[in-house]
Amino acid sequence: MPHNSDKPLRLVVLISGNGSNLQAIIDSIENDSLPARIEAVISNRADAYGLQRAQKHGIPHHVLPGKEFKSREEYDQALQQLIDQYHPDLVVLAGFMRILSENFVQHYLHKMMNIHPSLLPKYKGLNTHQRVLEAGDDRHGCSVHFVTPELDDGPIILQAEVEVKDDDTAETLAQRVHREEHRIYPEAIRLFAEGKI
Repeated sequence: MPHNSDKPLRLVVLISGNGSNLQAIIDSIENDSLPARIEAVISNRADAYGLQRAQKHGIPHHVLPGKEFKSREEYDQALQQLIDQYHPDLVVLAGFMRILSENFVQHYLHKMMNIHPSLLPKYKGLNTHQRVLEAGDDRHGCSVHFVTPELDDGPIILQAEVEVKDDDTAETLAQRVHREEHRIYPEAIRLFAEGKI
């Protein structure tokens, strides 16, 4: 069902770490370039700096640590219950470092986005910057995609490319890719909010 664009898009953002993409989304909302509202931020790690970002901007936030649950399915069930309290139009994965179960993904099919630091379908999984350097690629980048049960799969919404320079390290490459992530993730959410996807 297309989103009613008269109202701000209701988001729940899932994080595990620094939350720099979360910050990019917050900034885009606050400067009125993204018609959305973050209803809640949820982390699987209590030490995720992104929780402090949420707190600073007065956004409800929760920690749901994985170790309290016997299985991935049990965890995902608890996570789903927590998310659904906020009735989001879109669930946004912003560096959420957990593999999600099929039932969970199906529940939010076409309503859950992820950002991945590679030009998908290349380099699914981890350590993408290092793998690009080792392969000798001259282009790298990031992809926003809808989440499907297959890891880092699903329809691609937006991509951004960066040039790989001769003197790049995984760190310098990551920094440039991050800048592009912070640009295209809010843009992809805006396209969703405006019913253009």
